[in-house]
Amino acid sequence: MKKAILLFLFILPFYSITAQIIKGHIVNDSGNKISGVNIYIDGTQTGTISKEDGSFSLSISSGSQGNVIFQKDEYDTFATAVSEVVNKNLKVVLNKTNAIEEIRLIPYTSEAYRNYINYFLDTFIGADREHVKIKNQKTLKFSYDKKNRFLKVKAPNTLIIENKNLGYEIQYNLISYSLDLNKNSVNYTGTSFFTETKNTDRTKLNRMNAYDGSMLHFFRSIYDNKISQDKFVVNHVVKVPNPKYPTGEELKLLEDFKQIVRSSAMVNIPDNIRDISQRKNSEKPYALAIVKTLIPDSDYVTREDGKVLFSFKDMLQVNYQKYFYELKGKEFIKGNMPVVLTSFLHPEGEVFEVSKEGNITNPDQLINEGDFSKNKIENMLPLDYQLGD
Repeated sequence: MKKAILLFLFILPFYSITAQIIKGHIVNDSGNKISGVNIYIDGTQTGTISKEDGSFSLSISSGSQGNVIFQKDEYDTFATAVSEVVNKNLKVVLNKTNAIEEIRLIPYTSEAYRNYINYFLDTFIGADREHVKIKNQKTLKFSYDKKNRFLKVKAPNTLIIENKNLGYEIQYNLISYSLDLNKNSVNYTGTSFFTETKNTDRTKLNRMNAYDGSMLHFFRSIYDNKISQDKFVVNHVVKVPNPKYPTGEELKLLEDFKQIVRSSAMVNIPDNIRDISQRKNSEKPYALAIVKTLIPDSDYVTREDGKVLFSFKDMLQVNYQKYFYELKGKEFIKGNMPVVLTSFLHPEGEVFEVSKEGNITNPDQLINEGDFSKNKIENMLPLDYQLGD
């Protein structure tokens, strides 16, 4: 998300202190009014669109947090904290996206799209391709670095995602996406606006099961100081190096051999190289060891000046016994057979502020593994979702 956007604030002296509204007008860098700009609170169902004269007005609930997004295809997206702009008259200047891109060593090609679209859908959307679809999927652009096994995806247009299971259409502004196939790690950032398309007992049931035990549920429990009450079990975990995994020197030896093979007709693989390769593919770099169980939330949560801060120097294991909701007649009840969810969070000393909605600042900086990492778009709920909606 580019920052070459100007935002001018003029305080309105006659607004009531209790009023919660974001309003103003939007122009381009030539001063011309821009209509059709999407203005929304990121990750929610609260939004509006600028009128023909560029004006807009967005009412929000009292105490709303998070970011307000100004987004229109072919313009740079702008985000700013709600607290910075609420009850002020805004003049937002959006710049046209620069069509001239930097020189790239790895081009975005249609071949890369065909070869790696399923990698993207698996890690971004999830497994249910029948009920969760990107309507304008072919607008995506793919770049793949074969040498480093690194995939990048760009979305020139806002992605329109239909989730029939949860009854939402999501406008997703994909800012960045990368997949490192060597490390089997994915990182993507974006902004989202939800529109409810269906609200039946079935979609309500699916939403309840998507929420229960999710990372959204966990961080709301942190904010509300209900970790124990909500039955989350948090343990202190550390990484223990795996002696069977190749050392740094061995990995370099393996990479040097691969370079030689690429530039020659050599096919004979020495025994030591074969051994290093097998250990690299079959072993993990480290094992996880539980140092302390049932740690109190005071070990990783700080409450000061009305803020809830989440931080931990090592790793946290988060366990949760999930009883899936079932629909019996017109009632939603929990089943009798639980499934144990296990997730790992790597704050790594970073400090994240937790909002009452269950969002955190800089979410792309928090590494998560296990069941939390399975909460992809197919299970994503708006931040203003409440259990039973």
